[in-house]
Amino acid sequence: MNDAHLNPKLYDDDIEMIPSRNGFGEGLVLAAEADENVVGLCADLTESTRMLDFAKKFPERFFQIGVAEQNLVTVGAGLAKEGKVPFTSSYATFSPGRNWEQIRTTICYNDVPVKIIGSHAGISVGPDGATHQALEDLAIMRALPNMVVICPTDSIEAKKATQAIARLNKPCYLRLSREKVPLITTEQTPFEIGKAQIFHEGSDVAIIATGEMVHKALLAAKELKMHKISVRVINCHTIKPIDKDTILKAAEECGAIVTVEEHQINGGLGGAVAEVISQNFPVPVKIIGMEDTFGESGPPAELLKKYGLTTDAIIKAVTAVLRMKGERV
Repeated sequence: MNDAHLNPKLYDDDIEMIPSRNGFGEGLVLAAEADENVVGLCADLTESTRMLDFAKKFPERFFQIGVAEQNLVTVGAGLAKEGKVPFTSSYATFSPGRNWEQIRTTICYNDVPVKIIGSHAGISVGPDGATHQALEDLAIMRALPNMVVICPTDSIEAKKATQAIARLNKPCYLRLSREKVPLITTEQTPFEIGKAQIFHEGSDVAIIATGEMVHKALLAAKELKMHKISVRVINCHTIKPIDKDTILKAAEECGAIVTVEEHQINGGLGGAVAEVISQNFPVPVKIIGMEDTFGESGPPAELLKKYGLTTDAIIKAVTAVLRMKGERV
């Protein structure tokens, strides 16, 4: 894949911006139309998590659980055991943040296909502050046996991912944004669970990104190209199962890796990539994310800048990892 499969306005200042949670709302309705066993459960956040259209169209298949995330996923597990395909939605800081033990024991241990939708994830939640900024969710969910973990880059990919997990007979976690993010893919862009995508070809270094950070990685690649640095940009929307083949091919052909995520540097995308590389084909790796710290209240753009989740930070990391690569030769 290359830029031709992406939004033609990819690098324009006026690129369309839509929250990825909107794509989930659209995808859930489509999944429910395709399968009468799809049901929805929410923790009193129906509009915020974009489950409202589903609730209006399929009221008999919607269950308002209230502010009780432990009950949310436990009821979902029971429905899954009876043959339903439950989608449970809340803020990511509460689900999986508040109900991880119930997810572990009632869903993963029994390997039932409950779909946990964690909305409002990452530092870009903004003014809600540290208590509502889920920055550990990828780590705690990918550690669970049987759990599939997906972080779509935009609303179109979120819509495709929602329909895909509805068809997958496994527990799944879908991470979504509150803030509007650039619409970089199109309806024609391929999507497959567990298969990372090369959005920009390059041979000097590979940037592996997830979620909103994919767009910033592409902007960094464009800037670095003007400095004669060839950058491969990989959209790693599936954190688990991780696409080992694409990652190892990037390590072998590029010789240096930078990972980027709106998440703690411990245990998320960077950790997953480093595990693959260190055990199979060790090359220099730089991990960009939250540096073992909580966030704070503020405008999303300012928070991303303060915590180093920017195009400039990616460019600096590429320069550093190329230096490391040169020292190894």
